[in-house]
Amino acid sequence: MALIQQVVLNSRPRKNGEPVAENFRMEESYLPQDLQEGQVKVCTKFLSVDPYMRCRMNEDTGADYLPPWQVSSVVTGGGLGLVEDSKHQNFQKCDVVTSFNWPWQTRAVVDGAVLTKLDPQLVDGHLSYFLGAVGMPGLTSLLGVREKGHVTPGANQTMVVSGAAGACGMLAGQIGRLEGCSRVVGICGTDQKCQVLVSEIGFDAAINYKKDNVAEKLREYCPAGVDTYFDNVGGDISNTVISQMNPNSHIILCGQISQYNKDVPYPPPLPPPTDAILKERNITRERFLVLNYTEKFDVGVVQLSQWLKEGKLKVRETVVKGLENIGAAFQSMMKGGNIGKQIVLVSDGNKSAQSP
Repeated sequence: MALIQQVVLNSRPRKNGEPVAENFRMEESYLPQDLQEGQVKVCTKFLSVDPYMRCRMNEDTGADYLPPWQVSSVVTGGGLGLVEDSKHQNFQKCDVVTSFNWPWQTRAVVDGAVLTKLDPQLVDGHLSYFLGAVGMPGLTSLLGVREKGHVTPGANQTMVVSGAAGACGMLAGQIGRLEGCSRVVGICGTDQKCQVLVSEIGFDAAINYKKDNVAEKLREYCPAGVDTYFDNVGGDISNTVISQMNPNSHIILCGQISQYNKDVPYPPPLPPPTDAILKERNITRERFLVLNYTEKFDVGVVQLSQWLKEGKLKVRETVVKGLENIGAAFQSMMKGGNIGKQIVLVSDGNKSAQSP
């Protein structure tokens, strides 16, 4: 029996409460030595922490496709690692594999059916990008813009992105530009994030909502109004953006992180004045769920990989080392402590990350 570390849900936050690192706890466990037919033993390399996971901390996630995490059970999410042993015909030792339901463990024995084999060449060996730019955040951004953004090259459109320094927001702004937007403006929560968006990532302008007057800055940076809004946050910021959207414009409803700690339906209802603007100006605001477009994933991954290799898609990550720090990484991400994709490096090389 091999000794491993794992992270379980220690407690649920209050329904309207903010998550804290103490909601998770580290435990030791043992892996069985022998695999059953169809099973694969994996060594975890990277784990993803994402805003949607806040919903999984509640007993009722509010989404039928998202099962809740169970108290005292191992937490699961997007992850990536290497095959160490396999009794599944599709996988062999040293394959790089990923799953949307990867257990938060240093090593695990999983059903091969939940794994997808990855080609490291797609990301030039930057394996963590499979959890970000060439993974779910990348696909969410690309398919969100293509399916709901109605971006037309040459039409001189302006896109605004909220949560613009997060995993999806940072990619969505760049993809909006690549798909044909002539102006891209980001909204985020620190001056450092604004600087990164403009000087490194290529946004035309960025607004610090904690410091700036968002309505005034939007009028300055989007003089022709807003044609496409990639919404990661909801709440007051979104109401302000919507007030400056053009007739027949489009909202890509990706996430509502400002509402995730509140017990409200998803997507949350808009206040009556904002709702009235939608109707008057014929603005579309449809829920976007990337899992409804699985048949477009393969083509999407190829496109994202190509942009990455051509240097057209720039990537920023916030990497925390050690499985024991994943709870703190989650808490920090929910408070906006990350720039770009929040990743946890669990094992480096062949050694498992050990609890101090």
